Amino acid sequence: MNWSKKVANGIILLVKMIRYNLKIVFANKFLYFLLAAFAFFVLVTVIDLFSGTGATIEGVYYLLLFPGILLIFYPTAFGIQNDEDSRMLEIIFGIPNYRYKVWLVRLALIYLIVFLLLLALGLLSSFALVRIPVFEMSFQLMFPIFFIGSLAFMLSTLIKNGNGTAVVMVVIGVGFLIAAEPLEDSAWNIFLNPFDLPGDMNQVIWAEVSMKNRLYLLTGMILANLYGLYNLQAREKFV
Repeated sequence: MNWSKKVANGIILLVKMIRYNLKIVFANKFLYFLLAAFAFFVLVTVIDLFSGTGATIEGVYYLLLFPGILLIFYPTAFGIQNDEDSRMLEIIFGIPNYRYKVWLVRLALIYLIVFLLLLALGLLSSFALVRIPVFEMSFQLMFPIFFIGSLAFMLSTLIKNGNGTAVVMVVIGVGFLIAAEPLEDSAWNIFLNPFDLPGDMNQVIWAEVSMKNRLYLLTGMILANLYGLYNLQAREKFV
């Protein structure tokens, strides 16, 4: 009986912690970003349905890419500023191993929410547009979306201002888009679409290029998160 009560209390505490951290991270604006992402998805889906051209799996990949970036951008770029605005920085920095106990949990929550959103939108795409491998599609989208989110988080720990981080990320994003065309079939293309097989490339070679691309993005994501968490140890820079 005592064991079951402890488990129940632990679950309740975990739910409260998740809800509280989501409230801080998204600054009560989560619903707006969710609606914006969904509105974009619906708009493009309706256009595809009435265009008569027919949707493709590679097209759905790009369709889901923007809502994922939209949702992950705000909490990672403005998270530090939200802590400052809510006067939580002093409290959080008083917690031992701050970077592991607070922001690492928050990053995990942000990534989990985005992944679940991608699964939901993937299911809708599979129903409304064209049948797609929903889980594989969502898994592949995790790499560029989480890389961009990790980069925004790292920059926010350096700039320490949400608006400043947003401006820098927009400039970097434009640079990524400009580089995407000359690097279209390269493993260094941030927005490489593994479902869009080039007509002049062997499928085995394309699979190898896609694998390298995902490894590069995963490495960049890990390094960006670690550097951002390391920056949070310098308490005097933030408070």
